[in-house]
Amino acid sequence: MVASAHTVDAEQSTRRRILAATFVVLARDGRRRLQLSDVAAQAKVSRPTLYRYFGSKEGLLEAFGLYEQDNFDAGIATAIAGLSGADRLDAALRFIVDFQSSYSLSSLAETEPEHILQQMKRVLPIMRDRIARIIGGEQAEVAASTVVRVAVCHYVIGDDTPDRFLAELRHAAGLGASHNRHACTSH
Repeated sequence: MVASAHTVDAEQSTRRRILAATFVVLARDGRRRLQLSDVAAQAKVSRPTLYRYFGSKEGLLEAFGLYEQDNFDAGIATAIAGLSGADRLDAALRFIVDFQSSYSLSSLAETEPEHILQQMKRVLPIMRDRIARIIGGEQAEVAASTVVRVAVCHYVIGDDTPDRFLAELRHAAGLGASHNRHACTSH
């Protein structure tokens, strides 16, 4: 039993390493120029190993999208842990700003808009539902939809400061000016 637990851990570790390498290669080369051999080299695995885990370039990119969603979900869960009410919502909004400010794949919006549109169609309903649960209340769906749309606009265009972005998210979510005293942590 111990050997199989070790094998599962090693398999998960290799999978995560390949997905992390995918991020590096995508940020450097873009989706169209993504080569599985480059991902394999970055992850320090053979191409056959990469194919064993993901089957194809499309399989890898699909898994990468899910990996990114999992990373976002884990980050937001950590940001809101132990908080409630408006403080919980504000922490979630600050996480969104910090995540997008540090996310180096945002350049894909300019170079590969069709890929970004495909990802957005998949992710937007998920994000809206998760943010709606954090917002709560009778207008949660509308507020969450607005928050997600503002976040997407900043992701695609990204022309404001993190503080301005956070102020817009707070306004969209219905947080009062009292939360504006919390500064954004990324600049």
